[in-house]
Amino acid sequence: MQTVSCPSCGAPVQFKSHAAVMAVCEFCRASILKDGDAVKDVGKLSAVLEDYSPIQIGTAGSYAGRGFTVVGRIQLRYAQGMWNEWYLLYDDASAAWLGDASGQYTITTARPASGPLPSFDEIVPGNLYPIGSEHFTAADKREGECIGGQGELPFRVGDGWRIRAADLRCGAAFITLDYTDGAVPVVYNGKAVTLPELTCQLLRSDEEIKASAGRYRGKLDALDCPSCGSAISYLPGVTTSLVCPACSAQLDAAGPEARVLAAGAQVEAVISSLELGATASISGEQYTVIGAMVRADDEGATWTEYLLYGTKGGFFWLVETDEGWSRAQVLGDWPAWNTPAASSATLGQDRYEKLVDYEATVRYAAGAFNWRVTAGDKTRVYEFKKSQATLSAELSAEELTWSRSTPVANDQVLAWFGKSAKGVSAAPKQQAASNYSTQMKFVWWILGLNAIPLLANFGGTFTVLLLALFALFIPAPFFKNDGDDT
Repeated sequence: MQTVSCPSCGAPVQFKSHAAVMAVCEFCRASILKDGDAVKDVGKLSAVLEDYSPIQIGTAGSYAGRGFTVVGRIQLRYAQGMWNEWYLLYDDASAAWLGDASGQYTITTARPASGPLPSFDEIVPGNLYPIGSEHFTAADKREGECIGGQGELPFRVGDGWRIRAADLRCGAAFITLDYTDGAVPVVYNGKAVTLPELTCQLLRSDEEIKASAGRYRGKLDALDCPSCGSAISYLPGVTTSLVCPACSAQLDAAGPEARVLAAGAQVEAVISSLELGATASISGEQYTVIGAMVRADDEGATWTEYLLYGTKGGFFWLVETDEGWSRAQVLGDWPAWNTPAASSATLGQDRYEKLVDYEATVRYAAGAFNWRVTAGDKTRVYEFKKSQATLSAELSAEELTWSRSTPVANDQVLAWFGKSAKGVSAAPKQQAASNYSTQMKFVWWILGLNAIPLLANFGGTFTVLLLALFALFIPAPFFKNDGDDT
C-alpha cells in the first residue's frame, strides 16, 4: 500500500493496488495520477450518482476461492441507461472488474485472446461469434461515457471519457470485448454472478442506501414534470429514466434537476390494475411498483407489464394478461439457443419448446425504468414453454435479454398488495368465462345422458324436463350483463 498527499487539498490518498495509476481524492474530487513516486493533480472527476447499489468502496468477498476488496468504481452512461464498473483487488494483488447493472452482476478479468475477433461494427445482438473454443451470443453493444468515479483505477479516466464495448454470453460465461483503445479489442472474460455467490461483506445496509440515494438530487420522492408540471412519483437513486404519466415526456433524473430528453404527447388516462407507487410484501421483502407499460403484439392483443423494485430483491416484472398474472425475472445464466429460427432452447437440464414469436410494441409507458423506454419501441419476442414456465428472448437492434416467467394466481397478487391492489379482481374475466363455459358443457352432458331413456316417451315427463332445463340455463346467459366485473 502507498499513501500520498493530495496535490490539491493535502488529504491522504491511499493506493492499495500496485496496478492502479489513478485515484480520486474523496475530499476534493481531484484526480490524482501516479507516476513512479510522484503524483499530480489532473483535474476533477464528478461524484458518482448515489444509486441503490449495495456495493461500496471497501466491500469484500470471494470468487473462485480468492478473496477480493472493492477499491475503485467507474460510473458509465449509454443511450439506454447507466451501469457501474467496480475495480476489484484480489488478495494475491491481481485485479478484476465487477459489472453492476440493474441488479445483474458479472465478474471479469482481462485475458489474452486467441484467434480472430469480430470488429465492433460487425457485432449484431443475437448473433453467434466464435471466441476461443466456444460460440458466444452477442448480448449488446454500446458506446458510453464516464459520468463519475471514485477510489483507485488502473488507467486514467475523467468526465466524458468514452468507451466502446460489446458483451457476449454463453450460459453463465460472460465476455466483454472492449474497443475503447482501437480496432483490436481487449478481451475480458468471466461469468454472471450473484452477490450471495460472492459472499460479500460490508455491503451498504437498507438504511445507508435510503439515506444516500438521491444525495445529489435533493432526496425527492416526487418531482414536477419539467414539460407539463404534473407530479411524478419515483424512488431517487433507483433509476435515471422517467416517463411522465400525463404527457409521456422522457426525463433524465441523473443530475441535480430532472431534464426533458424528449417531449411527449398528452395521452388519455390508462386504466391499470396496479397504480404506480403500489407496495407489496413478497417473501418478507417490500417491493414498490415504479413503472408500468402497455405492450401489444402483431395482432393487436395487449397486456400490461409492471416493474417492481425492492432494496434487497432488486427488479422483477409482474405481467398482467387476459389469461392472468405471471412473474418474470431477467436471467443472468442464459439458455442455449442457436439462432432465432431454433425450435427450442435449453436452460440447465430443461428443454423448452418454441411456442410463438412476434413483434411487441410499447403502446404506453409511465413511471421509472432501469433503461430508457418510450411509446413506439419495438422488440422481437421469442417464447419457449415447458410445463408452466416460459422462457422469453427479447431482441432489438441494441440488445438481447432473456427472462423466465411463471404463473401467479390472482389471489396471490391480492395477498401481496393488500389494499394497494384496488384494481385486481378475484379472477381474470377470460378465465372466469372459460370456467363457466366448461361447467355448463359438463352439466349439459350429464343431463343428456340421463335424458336418453326418456327419448322414447314423448309424454308429459319429457315435456316437463325440457321446460325445466330452459328455466334453469337459458335466463342466466340471456340476462347476463357483459359489463359486470363481478
